[in-house]
Amino acid sequence: MDSYKENLLYIEKAQNGDSDAQEKLIRLNYPLAVSLARRFTGRGCDLEDLIQLALFGMLKAIRSFDSERGCAFSTYAVPLIIGEIRKFLRDDGLIKVSRENKRNSATLLRLREKFTEEHGREPHVDELCALSGLDRESVLTALDCSKPVASISEPLTDEGGFTVENILGDGGSSIERAFDRIALSEALSKLPEEWKKIIIMRYFRDMSQQQTADALGLSQVKVSREEKKIIAELRKSIV
Repeated sequence: MDSYKENLLYIEKAQNGDSDAQEKLIRLNYPLAVSLARRFTGRGCDLEDLIQLALFGMLKAIRSFDSERGCAFSTYAVPLIIGEIRKFLRDDGLIKVSRENKRNSATLLRLREKFTEEHGREPHVDELCALSGLDRESVLTALDCSKPVASISEPLTDEGGFTVENILGDGGSSIERAFDRIALSEALSKLPEEWKKIIIMRYFRDMSQQQTADALGLSQVKVSREEKKIIAELRKSIV
C-alpha cells in the first residue's frame, strides 16, 4: 500500500476515534514534522520542543483533513504545522510583535467583521485603510501579525483560479523541494494584490515586463522596479 492510501486509511479511522490509527499516522509522518521543525532552529527554542509543536500541528491536520480536497495529507498538513510553530514563537515573544501592531490588528479585525456583515464580502486593504485611518503599510503589517494559515485552495488574487495548489504541482519532486514550494506559496499569498499580479504575469504566464505593464496600466520601468522589490521581499519571507 502506498503512503497516500495508507494515510487515508489511518485518517478515516483516527477521525472515528481510533487512537492506535492516530499513533500509526503520526509515526508514518514523523519525518515530515522533524523536517519542518528543523527550519525553525536557532530562534531560541530547542529542536525537541519544535518537534512537539510540529506534532501538535499534525494532530490538528488529522482532525480537520478532508479527503475530498483531492490533495495528499502531507500537502495539507505542512501549512498547519508551520503555522503552529510560528504562532508559538510569536506568542512566546521569540518573534516580536509590538503593542501598536497588536492594537491595530484587533481594531482591523473588528472593522473587517463589521464590514463583512454589512457588505457580504471581505474588505480590500484600501478599504481597511479608509476605515481605520492607517496607511497601507501599517494595515498590511498588522494583518500579517495575526494572519491565520491560508487554505491551499484559496485564490491568491481577486481574479480567482490561481491557488497554492496550482503552485505545488504533482508529487514527483523531493520532500525538500516540496517544502520550498510551500514556503514560497505562503510568502506569495501575503504580497499586496498588485505585486501578486506582477509575479503571476511575469513568472507563471511568461509575460514580458512590457506586456505586464500594459495589462496593469503601468510603465515598464515601474514593473521592473516593483519586480526587484518583490523578489527581495520573497527572499526575506521564505523560511
